[in-house]
Amino acid sequence: MDQKYLIKNVEEIPSPALVVYLELVEKNIERAIEMVNGDVSKLRPHAKTHKTAEIIEMEREAGIVKHKCATLREAEMLAHNGIQDIVIAYQMVGPNIHKFLSLQLQFPDVDFKVIVDHLDTVTQLSEAAIKLDLNVKVMLDLDVGMKRTGVPMGDDAVRIYESIAQSDGLLPWGLHVYDGHIHDVDVIGRLNACNKSIAQVEIMQNRLSKKGLPVPIVIMGGTPTFPIYAETPGVEASPGTFVFHDYGYASHYPDLGFIPAALLLSRVISIPSSTRFTLDLGHKAIAADPEGARGTILNIDNTEVDTQHEEHWAVNVPDTSPIHIGQEVYVCPTHICPSVALHPFYYVIDSDGYYRETWEVTARNRTAS
Repeated sequence: MDQKYLIKNVEEIPSPALVVYLELVEKNIERAIEMVNGDVSKLRPHAKTHKTAEIIEMEREAGIVKHKCATLREAEMLAHNGIQDIVIAYQMVGPNIHKFLSLQLQFPDVDFKVIVDHLDTVTQLSEAAIKLDLNVKVMLDLDVGMKRTGVPMGDDAVRIYESIAQSDGLLPWGLHVYDGHIHDVDVIGRLNACNKSIAQVEIMQNRLSKKGLPVPIVIMGGTPTFPIYAETPGVEASPGTFVFHDYGYASHYPDLGFIPAALLLSRVISIPSSTRFTLDLGHKAIAADPEGARGTILNIDNTEVDTQHEEHWAVNVPDTSPIHIGQEVYVCPTHICPSVALHPFYYVIDSDGYYRETWEVTARNRTAS
């Protein structure tokens, strides 16, 4: 195992536990700034990965002052910690419309923006904003191929954007594009896929411009496509996973240059046979997605992760492996973002390799307080 992950006072940390390496987080933030050539105005990182006030402070100290989030609790955390430019990249529906507007009233100096992809949402936002005498900045969620949320580029998209501009209490504020369908391992393949997304955005911008509609900002992408949008004029890049990184992205996209900075500490709790042991790392402590291996073991060779349950994870090994009860096992999760949400706090490892404090996962819950 790479010695940078070895925790010198590991015996003080109960397991399973989420551990975060402070120096590696700092390096990942520095790498993100390097990728935009020092122009932090192009950076709007997603808070959904870390959900933590202290990470926000680290990014703010590095000059990053614009953020994106998915939940009202994340937005509240950002606002409480001095961030004044926040995009909630999740369509507000039902009671969340009023909760969002309450958040805007609570933090009048914060520049909040939300996304929409349906005329009904535009109407409901407008009606609610009028009642509270508020103006809400609204971005159109444009679907460029993922088919999860958003509206495809075309007449319907223009119609929705026009309705934002025509609705009392609402201000049209640009385009939001997430491209989680782009999984090309090859950099050229990823570039070509991103260029198709950029072409759709440009067509949409031209159509809106011809109608005299403003498009103040365009937000695009996640971590895998970040290098492309970092070099695209007029686009704010929105990586999220980069701050902690994970095994999934590190194995598929080595060109990104980020370092896994968060692991799961586990221990051997049972040895059913000479070729099998069980960890205390069930799917209540590590994300149950994507399909396949949910993590990779760093400090034991030739392992094959097998059956996982709520509090257990069986692992197969050659019968020559020296395994003992209570042995510490370091696991790099395949998907760090939902893994973080499973833990109320994480153990912070300093540059000397010692655990000295814990940080709360402040925005672990979804709704604002």
